[in-house]
Amino acid sequence: MNPNISAIVPTLGRSPLLVPCLEALRREGGADLEIVVVDQGSEPASLPPGLADRLVRPGNNLGFAGGTNAGIAAAAGELLALVNDDVLVEPGWLAALAGTLAADPGVAAVQGVNLLLDDISLADGCGITWNRWWQAVQIGHALPAPPAGGGTREVFGVSATAALFRRSAFPAGDVFDPRLGSYYEDVDLAVRLRAAGWQALLVPAARARHAGSATGRTLGSRRWRLIHGNRHLVAARLLGRSYWTHLPRLVLRDLVDLGRALLTGEGALAAGIAGGWGRAARLLPGFARRGAPAVPLQDVVRFR
Repeated sequence: MNPNISAIVPTLGRSPLLVPCLEALRREGGADLEIVVVDQGSEPASLPPGLADRLVRPGNNLGFAGGTNAGIAAAAGELLALVNDDVLVEPGWLAALAGTLAADPGVAAVQGVNLLLDDISLADGCGITWNRWWQAVQIGHALPAPPAGGGTREVFGVSATAALFRRSAFPAGDVFDPRLGSYYEDVDLAVRLRAAGWQALLVPAARARHAGSATGRTLGSRRWRLIHGNRHLVAARLLGRSYWTHLPRLVLRDLVDLGRALLTGEGALAAGIAGGWGRAARLLPGFARRGAPAVPLQDVVRFR
């Protein structure tokens, strides 16, 4: 295994899969893999010896974006595996991704097929794309997983749930925009990498199992506020001045989701959607642009 690879695992210490996650990574990379744990919990996570080579404790919760930035800054590797604390990588995951990056210097990021932990016949996601409502979605979510023997294919971007990145492709400064906190931060990075001319690939031979928002589900309406607010912020950065012509479609989808939440009694979701509008309105001046889309729209639509 290439010793120039670091794995970064941000955590709040709430995931019951944190230790199994690190054990799976250690089995994959052995002693050559540097594992960096970014512990943002109020109490230090209890880890068996040998699972973390570096332990970063920022002292407060910086969100996924800020916490992962801290891990990237502490890591030594040129190739950086970002892995959620509720993911179990399967044998061969790291080698398949690293081999793909080594074979194509124009690729910034690669991911495998993320499987649902409780039903590995179904995909959790096979990359990131934008739907016609300008929501970022996981390709193939809850659909039959593609075969491991399939060839690589290009995707708009990779999910930071479990992916491998080339450090040299990262933009200067913060890798993830810390203003986003959590959710859509990897979509935003995908936009900026593609705007800079980099590609992203799906590698079906690499497999990982994902429990799915083991920490996010504990956040209540705050989770939905971040999702719905950050969606507008990242869409504005992607679309440039055309964001305003697409805004009615974004709002219509929000209203549909809000109506369903009210009808089904999902109070946390309804409150989060409304709160997301407030968050977007407050932060939008820092994301909205006057120019053309950061990525030509035909290059976005082709991945739907």
